[in-house]
Amino acid sequence: MHYLASAGPSRQFLDVVVVGEALTDVVTSPEGTTEYPSGSPANVAYGLGLLGINTGLLTAIGEDERGAAIERHLHSAGVTLLPGSYSLDRTASATATLSTDGSASYDFEISWVLEPVAPAYVPKILHTGSIATFLAPGADAVKALLQQCRHECMITYDPNIRPALLGSHAEATSIFEELVHLTDVVKLSDEDARWLYPRKDLDDTASHILGMGTGLAVITKGAQGSLLATATTRLNIPSVTSGVADSIGAGDSYMAALILGLLTRGTDSLAPAVLEQLGRTASMAAAITVRRRGANPPTLEELRTHLLQQQPAS
Repeated sequence: MHYLASAGPSRQFLDVVVVGEALTDVVTSPEGTTEYPSGSPANVAYGLGLLGINTGLLTAIGEDERGAAIERHLHSAGVTLLPGSYSLDRTASATATLSTDGSASYDFEISWVLEPVAPAYVPKILHTGSIATFLAPGADAVKALLQQCRHECMITYDPNIRPALLGSHAEATSIFEELVHLTDVVKLSDEDARWLYPRKDLDDTASHILGMGTGLAVITKGAQGSLLATATTRLNIPSVTSGVADSIGAGDSYMAALILGLLTRGTDSLAPAVLEQLGRTASMAAAITVRRRGANPPTLEELRTHLLQQQPAS
């Protein structure tokens, strides 16, 4: 059994612990092959680190060069790789092969194993999502961890649906809904929402998720902005006008900035003004990310500068 974090005198308490997969994206094109660290939870942890949040990642990687590259990448943002994360024979990968016309085919080599985790202490926010919450056998350990921490800290969840890696639609929806009632905040993309609930519009999906017990439902809608909904408030936040290099990592940057806002605004109040600030800050982080190639989220200084520039002159 591994500990979520150590509370020993030489180790600083973590504000956020992210639990989920880290993998290597391999892009093969006629020009050659490139590799870079990826995985939605790892991207969220990296984004939080750049935003100055004391963050740890509990994941499953191999003791190989790809695993070492992931650890170096995380450490460059100040993220702690938690004990027990080197648990696989080889680091997972996702390979995209690009043809001369730009079309891509994908091949995944992913396993997700997470040993039972006993929290030595509980962070302010526990975040999880993506493949790690669906793929056996590790998904069971993630669910058990959420059950342990349910009443001890804020729990945020982004399912980041990957249909090619899931079982049946009914099975995936059931897993998702079993986790929602353990959470305080659920964030979906509009693609996630429509895949999970194809017969509901986005407002109805937000209501459905809130009805399962979470306190805040967020649905991002790309250029159409984002919806933030609680039991008493529903706000549509416009997107930030931006040039687009690619959309890789934009949702993860949004999630990291949303967690930053939840930490700095407190966890007791989700008044309309607070929700608006959360949404605008997260939207700006996503806009900065899409302006540049790859999962390249902003630093706290970049985010603050862009938010100040967006404010109307007094």
